[in-house]
Amino acid sequence: MLLITCPHCGPRAETEFRNGGEAGIVRPRDPAALSDGAWTGYVFTRQNPKGRFHERWCHAQGCGRWFTAVRDTVTDRFLSFHPAGEQPDEAGR
Repeated sequence: MLLITCPHCGPRAETEFRNGGEAGIVRPRDPAALSDGAWTGYVFTRQNPKGRFHERWCHAQGCGRWFTAVRDTVTDRFLSFHPAGEQPDEAGR
């Protein structure tokens, strides 16, 4: 079982959380103006890197708040956790 650290509540079991996918995806300002291909890209196309990856997580069975986690996809080890909207430094902390 993974241990995930909510920046608001502290370390908890992974079963309390829901993954929200890749962090930093910005909603288009005018979705109606997008072509079908551009809309499809926004909705479905995501990175799947090997290594460091920024993800959104929700502490669904706790405080209910969203935050960003930096996780190594090779080792499945979490490197850092940040409240939503805060940016990690260069080291991922």
